[in-house]
Amino acid sequence: MSSPELPDPDEARPDAGSPPDVNTRVPLKIEDWLTVLIMAALALITFANVLVRYFTSVSFAWTEEFSVFLMIVLAMVAGSAAFARNAHIRIEYFAERGSSSRQRAFARVATALVVVFFALLTVLSARVLLDDIEFGETSPGIGVPVWWYTMWMPICAFAITLRALGLYIRQSRPDPGTPVNKDPA
Repeated sequence: MSSPELPDPDEARPDAGSPPDVNTRVPLKIEDWLTVLIMAALALITFANVLVRYFTSVSFAWTEEFSVFLMIVLAMVAGSAAFARNAHIRIEYFAERGSSSRQRAFARVATALVVVFFALLTVLSARVLLDDIEFGETSPGIGVPVWWYTMWMPICAFAITLRALGLYIRQSRPDPGTPVNKDPA
């Protein structure tokens, strides 16, 4: 009786690793590292709060407020990376129907709408930021100025606008989405 041959763990699988990244002027490592740092901060804050609550039956008041803020920033940073990689949420039923020229046209229209939406969000959230500064509103949990939190919305919305605009430019080229060859050899 022969035993089935086990795969060599050192042998590279064809599906191993991540796909090559897209060619962008601003490296996507920025969003990737921000995501890692924000997730680490969220984990540390939550873990510290659980420990304090377990041993003292008291909770840090600031953790919920700061965690919500970090989750919003995390969503915006990850959204920026998703648009740059053309990995954002879309309705595949419509996005993958028809000829390739129709699919490209649909993708360009969708990306143009995203650019317009996030450009408007940048302007409107900047107005909210100015109102928060002018009126001196403070947060309910720890009493810090609310603009400390709201200032990140126009910054992140502007970053998404630029990433989506870059995607639109790449989609308009004859061969959009050509991956970057990270290994020149």
